[in-house]
Amino acid sequence: MTGYGLATADYANAKYSVEIKSLNSKFLELNLKYPKAFSDKELILRNICSKDIERGKVSLSINVERTNGEVTGATINTALLSHYYKQLIAVNDELGADSSNLLQTALTFPDVISYKEESVSEDEWNHLFQIFNSALANFNKFREDEGAVLKADLELRIKNILSYFKSVEELEPKRITAIRDKFAQFLDDAVGKVNIDQNRFEQELIYYIDKIDITEEKTRLKSHCDYFLQTLASKEANGKKMGFISQEIGREINTMGAKANDAQMQQFVVGMKEELEKIKEQLLNVL
Repeated sequence: MTGYGLATADYANAKYSVEIKSLNSKFLELNLKYPKAFSDKELILRNICSKDIERGKVSLSINVERTNGEVTGATINTALLSHYYKQLIAVNDELGADSSNLLQTALTFPDVISYKEESVSEDEWNHLFQIFNSALANFNKFREDEGAVLKADLELRIKNILSYFKSVEELEPKRITAIRDKFAQFLDDAVGKVNIDQNRFEQELIYYIDKIDITEEKTRLKSHCDYFLQTLASKEANGKKMGFISQEIGREINTMGAKANDAQMQQFVVGMKEELEKIKEQLLNVL
């Protein structure tokens, strides 16, 4: 969601610049700053930004710098100000009141100060609109370049998870054998081999192994990782969707860790969790 775009150009006696900046946000937060003359164009700019930018804390700044020294602003009606001021002096002398703020008071009277209505021609707006589109294109190009880097990193993290997953699959048959041997040795040491009811032992062992079986978790984890990569390859904005998929990946990894009962498998699970945390951090930057 982070991005930056800048475009500048000269038109008539002015230099125009449009700057667009964006930071991460769950929604679109758009802040516009522009000369008063373009206030009637705000809705147009907002609609385009909403459609093209979609999400992020966005700042759009339009600046117009006049190169001919033209100054626009307030105009003081000096004749009317002088008329009011003289009347105030006369009243003040008659009343013997404080005369320190008479000029300031006269400036507040009606029609003493007038403001020139700023406006832009259609040609000037069309020119500025072209600059705005150029800035928006630069902004989107910046985000596309950042997105390509993020995409490569996310693909790497998922592949790392799948690599740990493959190690878990290879370890799985050995884990069951190790658990069986461990329990058999424990009972042999505790009560002696001749006192073990083999049928009961096999029943309890099957029950326990069924409780720690991770076949379903492996299937779902592989499916979620594949779906994540498919979603990542899509041209649509799927940041939120990938966030949900990463949550599902996390659930399967956590369940595998809870059922592991094996130190080496736990190490692989920890590795997957570390990669998943990096994925979640990066997804904060994705539309």
